[in-house]
Amino acid sequence: MTPKQLQAAIGCTASDAEKYCTALTAAMAKWSIDTPRRQAYFLGQIAVESGRLSLVEERLSYAADRLMAVWPSRFPTLGKAMQYARQPAKLANSVYANRMGNGAPETGDGFRYRGRGLKQLTGKSNYQAYQADTGNPVVASPDLLLTPALAADSAGWFWSKNGLNALADRCDVVGITRRVNGGQIGLLERTRCSEQALKALKSA
Repeated sequence: MTPKQLQAAIGCTASDAEKYCTALTAAMAKWSIDTPRRQAYFLGQIAVESGRLSLVEERLSYAADRLMAVWPSRFPTLGKAMQYARQPAKLANSVYANRMGNGAPETGDGFRYRGRGLKQLTGKSNYQAYQADTGNPVVASPDLLLTPALAADSAGWFWSKNGLNALADRCDVVGITRRVNGGQIGLLERTRCSEQALKALKSA
């Protein structure tokens, strides 16, 4: 895959295509994402998860009204939401506490293990699992996932770990989306991006 093919596949900028092409090509080879269809569905999901390669770190600087929309059970009132608005560390340490392998809010795990990489790997347990399988020391050094090599590799690892090649072989974009984000958020965009990627890869 060339940078031009990557840019055509997911609509990223030329500079981001240059930045991530080698890393994504290596990740797809390593994790057996090795047919045009598998690659297209992988890149389609990556396109949405990363804002077309423009984001490799979870943005948690939400306004109060957005907090109420994203986490209505946690922020049922404007007053509650205002206590966390535009405070990424405080927010992550609260909403991600005591789950996904994270400790209590005071441990700082929620913010330390916030979403990173082209798939937005989130939670200490996911960081530990990725480290155990690859040897990459992301538990002690989480920002390694911001580098192009590990941002792409961690996405490929997640894809492989969750059996997504099999779903891609069946063109099951709904099933893939559920495993990637736990629901069907952005399903239409993910479908469109996957179709765009397949077209670009087949015409290469």
